[in-house]
Amino acid sequence: MTSWSMFPRAAFDLETTGKDPREARIVTASIVLVDESGNVAETQEWLANPGMEIPEEAAAIHGISTAHAREHGQPADQVAAEVGAVLETLFKNNIPVIAFNASYDFTVLANEARRHGLGQIVAAPVIDPFICNKHVDRFRKGSRTLVALCEEYGISLKDAHTSAADAEATLRLADALAAKYSSLRLDVMELHAAQVGWALEQAADFQKYLRRAKDPAAIIEGDWPVLP
Repeated sequence: MTSWSMFPRAAFDLETTGKDPREARIVTASIVLVDESGNVAETQEWLANPGMEIPEEAAAIHGISTAHAREHGQPADQVAAEVGAVLETLFKNNIPVIAFNASYDFTVLANEARRHGLGQIVAAPVIDPFICNKHVDRFRKGSRTLVALCEEYGISLKDAHTSAADAEATLRLADALAAKYSSLRLDVMELHAAQVGWALEQAADFQKYLRRAKDPAAIIEGDWPVLP
């Protein structure tokens, strides 16, 4: 079967105002497109004025202050519309969009679209190295952050937590996982469908662990790539 990794593919990443994808606002967004050989063909970046104060905790991670976003950022609705339009074009052309912990980024975008009265996109096909790594290396110990996995696979990640750098590193990580694990070298829509099931299984396993070890009422959502 011909693998998705032999065709053009893209990566998507957001930096935001917070951890809750239903409440977070976009601060920066990046989409990186590569050709069949993995050479970067196009990089698109956005800086948004999120319309709210950027918490110091978030600014410390991605380096964008409220003052900078207000002075230099585009209106939030414009950024959400433009990012959504680029992603929709990729999906309509069956170009996979790679996103690390995709349910965060796509949920943020979906809620930004809803907040500003924009149309929703159908997020498919998506490839999520976080979900894929948990499936193929289930008993791996230690952190599964993008930084940790890039270090494990020898992928350079300079300027971590900037959306452009994280997007390209995410793409390189997906390629490395596909090179190592033949089970990921599928038709892109088959892989997308498989990840829907894997995400549900992983969430159920983690919820079971938390309820047994820490919190009897813990709930872990398994919807992927967009939380309802």
